[in-house]
Amino acid sequence: MKISITDKHVYDIQSELTVIFALDTKELLHEGILKELGFKASQDEICYISEFKTLYVGVEANEHDLFRSAAATAIKTLSKFKYTSLKLAQYDINNKDGIFSAIVEGFILGAYTFDTYKSEKSEPTMCEINFSSRNIEDEASTVSELEDILLRAKILAIATNYTRELVNTTPEDLFPLKLAHIAKDLATKNNLECKILDEAALKDENMNAMLDVGRASRHESQLIHLSYKPKNPKAVVSLIGKGLTYDSGGLSLKPASSMVSMKLDKSGGCAVLGIMKAVSELNLPIEVHGIIGAVENMIGGDAYKPDDVLIAKNGMSIEVRNTDAEGRLVLADCLCYAQEKVKADYIFDYATLTGACVVALGHYTTGLMGHSTKLKHSMSRSANNTGELVGSLPFNRFLKKQLKSEVADISNISNKPYGGAITAAMFLDNFIEKENKNKWMHFDIAGPAYVESAWGYNPYGGSGAGVRMTVDWLSNIK
Repeated sequence: MKISITDKHVYDIQSELTVIFALDTKELLHEGILKELGFKASQDEICYISEFKTLYVGVEANEHDLFRSAAATAIKTLSKFKYTSLKLAQYDINNKDGIFSAIVEGFILGAYTFDTYKSEKSEPTMCEINFSSRNIEDEASTVSELEDILLRAKILAIATNYTRELVNTTPEDLFPLKLAHIAKDLATKNNLECKILDEAALKDENMNAMLDVGRASRHESQLIHLSYKPKNPKAVVSLIGKGLTYDSGGLSLKPASSMVSMKLDKSGGCAVLGIMKAVSELNLPIEVHGIIGAVENMIGGDAYKPDDVLIAKNGMSIEVRNTDAEGRLVLADCLCYAQEKVKADYIFDYATLTGACVVALGHYTTGLMGHSTKLKHSMSRSANNTGELVGSLPFNRFLKKQLKSEVADISNISNKPYGGAITAAMFLDNFIEKENKNKWMHFDIAGPAYVESAWGYNPYGGSGAGVRMTVDWLSNIK
């Protein structure tokens, strides 16, 4: 889909269709017709006037995420038509309120479909989107400035769709070794360094917790380490992703209904790949390391068991009381590896870690946890800048007692059924070195990473949660 900007007024651009975002119904070009048709300009409400080849989309307020959603609604609506080009005015002079970039993102995110396994593919008809640099009142933005914003918005949205595609791919087609190959391909295309650790190398690194989680699978576990290293970086950041390409729950077997969609458990690792893609294409002056624990948690005669005691990379012993609390075991070793190999200024991990986070914050919100209030607040600003939803869950010194084990240094689950998202993060905290406590933040993306109903500009399935807000945060490092 080609998106371009011209200095012409929207009515002088040659396109098959005009899209107009309406904040209310007053003073619109077709005000009388819209009134007759009952158009009220409520959020994402659509009204197509065939005679004038114009699609109106309602926007409730002058906020970037509402425009992002309206743009997605527009492109999804137009997928049912045969138009190949559309035009629209600018709604935010020089992107002052982030609305121009939001509209671009909305078009690209809304156009995404996952039909890899469909016998009949849906071929997109919309090929060309033409923006006027002027608004309806003929106030002009700077074309060169808008083109820079356009390029950035395209990179962010395409990286998000790249992440969605990986998350949606089935476990038979995307297993740990395949994820490693995908990372290698990304490294080749985007000039990244790439190191892959197979099971022999993982054993040499004493990453026994991660190895034990994957030992019943026919697919060998892999650790993926991508590096983006510009000259004279402003900061060094490590991103660690949970890459469970499938999670059966192990011997603590999930109910049958809960196993459907467990391809989503690699969403954290896929988000890290999406972030690495965007960071390298934006040429950000930040050194970024993406570390992914790619594992499949299966059942079998060699499966790790409740009552096992695992020894993590840092030497800590872990009593296994539930094999479905496997992601934290993989992350524990990956966090230790990351801190040993990279002296980072910031350490973020991403994981579909707990159903408890969905209970606490709902399906659409990422849980932020860590020791640094400043860090959480800065990430909340970036989430707001990009339309992602986050909520902070506080650590509690009394909850720490719930991870006590009588036979090992720590248990892999809480001994109480409450506060599960927090206790999971507090488990990970045991693998963060003292000097890194305020550099670390945990993202529980179990709610927004994969949803079985479309919401806003996110389709059924993978959403790419975490990609856009993290890239925004990285872009704002001083």
